[in-house]
Amino acid sequence: MLRLDCVGWHSLVGVGVASLVLAGSAPSLASVHGATVPRASVLRSSAQWQASAPATRIHLDLRQRRISVIRDGQPLGRWPVAIGDPSTPTPTGLFQVESKLENPRYQSTKSGKVHPVIGPASPLGHRWIGFLQQGPNQFGIHGTPWPHWVKIRAAVSNGCVRMLNADVQKLYELVEVGTPVVITQ
Repeated sequence: MLRLDCVGWHSLVGVGVASLVLAGSAPSLASVHGATVPRASVLRSSAQWQASAPATRIHLDLRQRRISVIRDGQPLGRWPVAIGDPSTPTPTGLFQVESKLENPRYQSTKSGKVHPVIGPASPLGHRWIGFLQQGPNQFGIHGTPWPHWVKIRAAVSNGCVRMLNADVQKLYELVEVGTPVVITQ
């Protein structure tokens, strides 16, 4: 079981921290069965990172509530996002993609209940891109069945980054485990 400090069902039942149960396709990481994904490694200092910027990276601008993929200095895509509520903000800093999962399953850490739906209609959508492990919890970029929050670029999650399902599919295809994630204010 992989826990995600994530969506909370503000629109449904108001649960907080979430867990992820693998369903559907196998994750990019080998055998997670009951274990957490490796701890996020925060990348080098900002100055060091800027000097050796990788060819492909994700950039999340929290102020504009927009996420981009940059390859060789050129944006490959820019999409609107919903971000963490002010009481549970999306973290800022330099991270990296730690996991990519297809058809993740949401499980409430408060009630332990597993959401029965997987795919685009699940609370996590049909794609998960994890970027920061904190204890058993993980922050990620994922789809949502509530496109309204993304379209108005709301601050409503428990720290995760919500995207339209079609947009997170494009992002998922453009990045790999290890891709840097830069999150700025």
